[in-house]
Amino acid sequence: MPAPELSPPQSGLPAAASPTGAHVLTEAAARARVARARDIKAATGARTDAAALPAPPAADMPALPATPPADVPAAGARTPGAGLARILRGPSGLGTASLRLVRYEQPPTPLEPPAAPAEGNPIPGLYYHPVPEPDPVRVEEVSQRIKTWALDEVDLYPGDWEDQFDGFSVGRYMVACHPDAPTVDHLMLATRLMVAENAVDDCYCEDHGGSPIGLGERLLLAHTALDPLHTTEEYQPRWAESLHADAPRRAYRSAMEYFLQVASPSQADRFRHDMARLHMGYLAEAAWAQADHVPEVWEYLAMRQFNNFRPCPTITDTVGGYELPADLHAQHAMQRVIALAGNATTIVNDLYSYTKELASPGRHLNLPVVIAEREGLSDREAYLKAVEVHNDLMRDFESAAAAVAAACPVPSVQRFLRGVAVWVDGNHYWHQTNTFRYSLPDFW
Repeated sequence: MPAPELSPPQSGLPAAASPTGAHVLTEAAARARVARARDIKAATGARTDAAALPAPPAADMPALPATPPADVPAAGARTPGAGLARILRGPSGLGTASLRLVRYEQPPTPLEPPAAPAEGNPIPGLYYHPVPEPDPVRVEEVSQRIKTWALDEVDLYPGDWEDQFDGFSVGRYMVACHPDAPTVDHLMLATRLMVAENAVDDCYCEDHGGSPIGLGERLLLAHTALDPLHTTEEYQPRWAESLHADAPRRAYRSAMEYFLQVASPSQADRFRHDMARLHMGYLAEAAWAQADHVPEVWEYLAMRQFNNFRPCPTITDTVGGYELPADLHAQHAMQRVIALAGNATTIVNDLYSYTKELASPGRHLNLPVVIAEREGLSDREAYLKAVEVHNDLMRDFESAAAAVAAACPVPSVQRFLRGVAVWVDGNHYWHQTNTFRYSLPDFW
């Protein structure tokens, strides 16, 4: 293969050359600790404008916005300093003097780069961070346990799908994305949900009998396995029986039952919300398929912000055995970080699955296909432009995450941001190394 014409772009962050994205956030957190006394004083002061947030430690570390973007209605705008100041102050009132907002966990040790190149070829020019090879002992145990669950507990797939299930390498995927999980049981929370989500995608939308026709009904009924129906005594048994009607619903029901044994009510509600986002994205893509419509590039990216990997990194704290408090998770700046992480990782999927989707029946929308159609570019030009879109999203994600890390010196925030960054890197690792599923186009 000739030398690529693209070279990996350099991030504007000082730590962009670090071997993992989590190092970017680690350095930001270190700078925040140095200025912690000033930060807390600023955050708890009387002012509620942007000046109440600590100033970024370097010119290339953007501050949280003082005002909403121009396209956000003023009536819905809130000053970020006020909410953050209230959270950092902690509880107040009678009997709360000794309380703290969060338990100060020891953050995980930053990851080291792999000693040898990973299997598979990364996309030339793609901005990514290498990760260590996942723990083979954990990979083997997770792989065995998830297959037992799929076969014996939820009857997920027929025998002739076994090679595809094995080729998905979900154990390696989840161990790479959650290296700080305290136990294999915690890893299994993410692994079951990942497999269940893929069963819904395959059986309802894509490869194994999926169709846009009637998709809304199927998704709605499957969603009740995550967000249970509250109805009358007469009709409750019919609904409960329906949760065993097909493989996707069986998988959703079982995976969510396991998740609820560990997740807090806030974490469970957060996950349900993100799954509703995912299902709404499925429906938008299905509507385009029914109409044989290719959306504008910005419309496709809007759909991909919902039909994406967001439910996976959003549970990184549950899998890690701690909790990011709901008020901190709901901050606009944190929501932007999570959205950008989901967007970047999903474009990675578009790029690595490009040749696989071209070889499948029908027309599959992905970012290179949409760019080629809407902007009149060749397949090669559109693919290379999609790489640049991914790189821009990655740089925006890292800048936004570093800004939150510097502005909010709370241990659970620091750990959550590192966890999301590790998930982003682990997701790329899995796509790069899963040569059973993916191969690169010959564009270089």
